[in-house]
Formats: sequence, C-alpha cells, structure tokens
Amino acid sequence: MKQLKNRLTTFLGVAAILILGGCAATKTTTSSPQPTEAQTASSSAPHQYTFGWSFADEESMKPRGGETTGAAVTLQTTPNPGWLAIQETGIDKFEKDRRAILAMQGVYRVTFDFVETVPLRAGYTPARPYQSWATEFVEVLEDSGDFISLQHVLVMYFVDENGNVQGPMVSKHWRQDWKYEDTELLEYQGNNTWKTVTVPASEARGKWSQAVYQVDDMPRYEGLGEWTYDGNYYEWTSNTTWRPLPRREFTARDDYNVLSGVNRVTINPEGWVHEQDNIKVVVDASGKPLAKNPYIVKETGLNRYELIEGFDYQAGLDYWNRTAPFWADVREVWAEEIAENQPLKLKNKYEDKKVYEYLFEYADNITSETAYNSEEGKKYAKSVIENFVITTGQPTETSVY
Repeated sequence: MKQLKNRLTTFLGVAAILILGGCAATKTTTSSPQPTEAQTASSSAPHQYTFGWSFADEESMKPRGGETTGAAVTLQTTPNPGWLAIQETGIDKFEKDRRAILAMQGVYRVTFDFVETVPLRAGYTPARPYQSWATEFVEVLEDSGDFISLQHVLVMYFVDENGNVQGPMVSKHWRQDWKYEDTELLEYQGNNTWKTVTVPASEARGKWSQAVYQVDDMPRYEGLGEWTYDGNYYEWTSNTTWRPLPRREFTARDDYNVLSGVNRVTINPEGWVHEQDNIKVVVDASGKPLAKNPYIVKETGLNRYELIEGFDYQAGLDYWNRTAPFWADVREVWAEEIAENQPLKLKNKYEDKKVYEYLFEYADNITSETAYNSEEGKKYAKSVIENFVITTGQPTETSVY
C-alpha cells in the first residue's frame, strides 16, 4: 500500500514532467476494468530503449522519468479519421491545413522520449535519456476557421504492487492554439520573459502559428511554420523557437536555461507525432547567448500520440465540463496581462507557491452542485496572476518552475 501511495503521489510529478509544467490532480475513485490478455500487449509500461549511446556504461544511460506503470490499453485498429479526412479530393490547402490540426483531437496513449545526441562542449558527458508515458484526450476548445484551439486533459490509471488498477487520476494538461497567417508571435526571450514580435505579412503568408501554453495557461513558446503534403505524408515544421526549461529538466539540471528547438508535427494513421530537434543553451541576464561556449548539447525528442479505444475517460470529461468556464476566464486574464505588460516578465513563485498551485486549488473546489461565478473566478485569477507579473525593476528569474 505504501508503494501505491508513493506512486499516486508521484502523479503530480508525472503530470508535471510531461513536457510542460507542474499539474495538480483531481482524484476519482472510479475503477478501471481489469486488463485482458489481448490488452496486455499495449500496456503503458516501458519495454525497451533502442536509441542511445551504444558504448556508454549501461547504468549511466539507464533512462530516467516515469516510475509508474499504466493500465493496459487497446490501440485503435482503424485509421485516424482525421488522417483520412485530409485525403479528401477537391479541398484547398487551407482546408487541408485545418483538417490536419483538427486531426489531433481524440483519446491517446502518449509516450515521451528524449535523448541527448551531439555534445557541443569539450568534455561534456551526455545525460541519461528521459522516458515517460500518459493517457489523455485532446478536445477542440474553439474552431473559428483561421483559429483552432486544442486542450489536452490527462486521465491516467495506474497498476499497484498487487496488480490492481487504481484511478483515474485527472488533470488539466497543456494547450495549443493555431492561427493562420499570424503576424504577432509571443516569443520567449529567456529569463522568464516573453515579448510580442511582429512578423511581416509576406513571411506569414500560407503559414500557421502554434502557440503552446502550460497547464496553468501561462505562455510557453510560439512558432510559425507551414503544413506540407506529399502523397500520404502530412507535416508541419516550425521555425526555431526558444522556450523555458521543461519540468523534466528543471528538476534535474542547472547548467543551461533555454531550450532552443524546431518542432515537427506529423499526422499519421495511428494518430500524430511531435518531434523536437533541440539545443540546450546558456543565456546571460540580458537574454543573449554567452559570448563563449553557449551551446551545451543537441537533443532529440519523440512524442507519439497513439489513438486508443474502449478507454474510460469520463472522469476527465466531467472535470473539464465542470471547470472549463473558470479556465476560459484564466485564458482571458493571461491575454490581458500579455497585452498590458510588454515584455511580460514573471516571477518564479509568490509566497512560496507556483501559479498552477493557486489556480488548480481554485478549480478543484468548483463543484457540479453550485453554479460557477465568473465574476469571482476571473477576479481570483487576475489577483493570482498579477502577483507573478514583474512590473518594476526586479531582477528576472531563469524558469517559471
């Protein structure tokens, strides 16, 4: 039982580490069906690590990351309907692009793999690879033609030391907003600072921006790129973007402070894949790369979103239906703060707590029995977020975590 408690406690860390930041969890006691023999083959438990450093000491390259075992799931046997929709004849490129973005909605088993590949400093020793997993659904928040917003919500079941399935554990996860021919991008400048930059219309023509937000709807990074199609190959590739350290790194590393990378999103028959070509960079207090040896190492990231079926994610839908109005107010507050504070500079903590801790506590207290009060919710969100916005000459910090 002690091991189970440790595993469930670890959920906050697991959810937090899944790419974007810390999460708070909503606990539900609903049990999941016991895995069948047919399902066991698609268990979330890691089975192998096949890409790395062949001659490195085995123990030093043992992957770190998720310490929990997920319940078995069943992969969807039919092709991704969004992938099929892209293939319809007679639609123009804009509509293909829209369908490619909308193809990311669904219920998924997700695997996260990161490995350092190319040292860029003399004497650098590659760090241990990182692996983790999740089950989550992606829902369309808004679709207004040239703007599409997708919300990720974690719904995870765990297997305890006795082989029993526990959960689900539910948490709001990250968000991605897509905008067509976007000429204003919110770029990360390093040191907990984001700045809105203007892109010439000629450069944005035919392209989509992808803005990624953390679990508390704080900005993370934004890139601009074009969807390309060649036969059955559908992919979006970003420009080079900066972002804060991901949680998986902030808790383990202090030798760099910016992750610079190119993102690729590929829609495939099984779901979709997010690839990252990253470089770990050290910037100074002004947000400039160090004059000497600013680049640490290159890293490859591979995040697979595989569609699953027969998965009970009702607890996640219930949570989202209950709290969605509050999170809409949170998004509105963030938009106001970004517009009013350029560049946007954020504190790491306020009274020893993170932004997500305040907002998730409030969301967890919203019940289906009482009507949500938008005026009160927005007022609370604004008071919290303003406590993290730096409007004076205070020094900036290196990470929002």
